[in-house]
Amino acid sequence: MLIVEDEPALLRALQINLRARGYEVTTSTAGQQALAEAARRPPDAVLLDLGLPDLDGTMVIRELRSSSLVPIIVLSGRAGSGDKIGALDAGADDYVTKPFSMEELIARLRAALRRDASHGGQTQFTIGNCLVDLPAHTVVRKAGGEPEPVHLTRTEWRVLEILLRSAGQLVPATRLLTELWGPAAEDSTHYLRFHMARLRRKLEDDPPRPRHLLTEPGMGYRYQP
Repeated sequence: MLIVEDEPALLRALQINLRARGYEVTTSTAGQQALAEAARRPPDAVLLDLGLPDLDGTMVIRELRSSSLVPIIVLSGRAGSGDKIGALDAGADDYVTKPFSMEELIARLRAALRRDASHGGQTQFTIGNCLVDLPAHTVVRKAGGEPEPVHLTRTEWRVLEILLRSAGQLVPATRLLTELWGPAAEDSTHYLRFHMARLRRKLEDDPPRPRHLLTEPGMGYRYQP
């Protein structure tokens, strides 16, 4: 477990509480230091403050995501939807606004670790004739001739990544909306319908009758391998 936090009191509280629950903890107080530590000793999860002295936290998220699927939970005093959207679009798994309950944070951490374990370390997924490589952030269509890159927008990629990391499981629409755009977007299901339709057109062999990117009416969405 890597904690990236430059507030000494909060950093100490996190260390004490996590170690008391059996987590092995390492700490960093700056972004570059955190990236070096993660490269030296890949963590099982990262708790990351956005307001670091040398790098903005979203830059740290992008650097981590370029080579790792480690669960990342943002801890931030920034409550604006723009900050949340930026962090989640960069690749964070969850966003916790300061001040927060330690019990809530631990529960979110357990959930993120369960989701990470659920795909058993799988990093490549097949949707029709397309191969999705999560660490490489690439999608390639393999049907006949030379492989053809498929371009996804950042939002489409984030939706797809969440579904793939929960392969075979229902992902509630409310969870997708919250992770993508924050709690205020929980009722904006039309956004999800729009992005899911675009993903199916780009990835499914028969978009009107999808085999992999499925809708569970009234509940959410599922990636079916």
